[in-house]
Amino acid sequence: MGSRQQFLIIALLLHIPLFAYPILRLCQWLTLSPWQTTLILVPLFCSQIVARLYLRHANSGLLFWLRRGADLWLGVSPLLLISLLLTEIPVAAGWIAPTPAALGLLGLTGLLTLYSIANAWSPSVVKVSLESAKLRGTLRFAQITDVHIGSRTGDFLQRVMDKVNTLDMDFLCITGDFIDMPGIDGPQLAALRSCPVPIYFCTGNHERYEDLDQIISRLQNLGVRCLRSQSALQGEVQIIGIDDSEWPGQVRKELACIDIMQQRFILLLYHRPWGLGAAAEAGVDLMISGHTHNGQIVPFNLVVKRVFKRSIGLFRQGATHLYVSPGTGTWGPIMRLGSRGEITWYEVRPVGQHPHD
Repeated sequence: MGSRQQFLIIALLLHIPLFAYPILRLCQWLTLSPWQTTLILVPLFCSQIVARLYLRHANSGLLFWLRRGADLWLGVSPLLLISLLLTEIPVAAGWIAPTPAALGLLGLTGLLTLYSIANAWSPSVVKVSLESAKLRGTLRFAQITDVHIGSRTGDFLQRVMDKVNTLDMDFLCITGDFIDMPGIDGPQLAALRSCPVPIYFCTGNHERYEDLDQIISRLQNLGVRCLRSQSALQGEVQIIGIDDSEWPGQVRKELACIDIMQQRFILLLYHRPWGLGAAAEAGVDLMISGHTHNGQIVPFNLVVKRVFKRSIGLFRQGATHLYVSPGTGTWGPIMRLGSRGEITWYEVRPVGQHPHD
């Protein structure tokens, strides 16, 4: 059995706890008729199959809003499932009747959904402070990652750039998954033109899934420097960007092909938080990544932590630091619960220099 077939089987099996059990149980508690239950169950149960196979590239009109509805249901379903499981015991014990339990559960899920949507609407600015003996002056730059234009709109990008442009920075880094749909054109990306400093970009997995060459061309036309296993010089900094790959050895392989200038501050852009050991061996000072979204919606943060031992925050190996951003935007449902979108602002000072110097 191939990996694609295995993935499809797993996805279909996950449909049972996420999309079948909560609907059937709630319809039972609400004493809905079989045809009413069927009318609710069929479209919701099939929503992800239809959205991922047939509406994946819908970016306008009715089909776009149908995809958005399917995305929202994908985010709501785990909240509904967890709430339902917690409610089963008091209902089974007779502490609460099924119908009010169902109504209360739906109300709670609705409130959590509204909070999650609001939480995903505007990312916060998070400052990361470091020191380096390689620098003569203070280095300041920003990072956005996993913006997911396609899942998110050009208006969202404009809000992000409005915040980014208020920061004192020497340059901006975009560490992949900036775009997650083909055909994203200039007007949807136009907010990048407002950036007053150079922009450096490395690819993520979603750019690879879509029209990668066209994405690179569009970004370059907007003045973005796309580093595809390449490096660039920016003041005292050598900035290295490596193409995303599912292969864990990608960082080691690509760094071996790049002339690393050890006298400079070495900044590595790589989408996934893999390869810290290889970066440390190569003399990288700071590696910045994204990809994990910190799970985006609970309880997926628990899954992410099992897949990535470094899923959010600052880590160190030897003289090398890695910072993993929880992402700026969202994929699929425009929801965040248990995580917050982030614009990361880095300040790297010479050793011994105080922030006010």
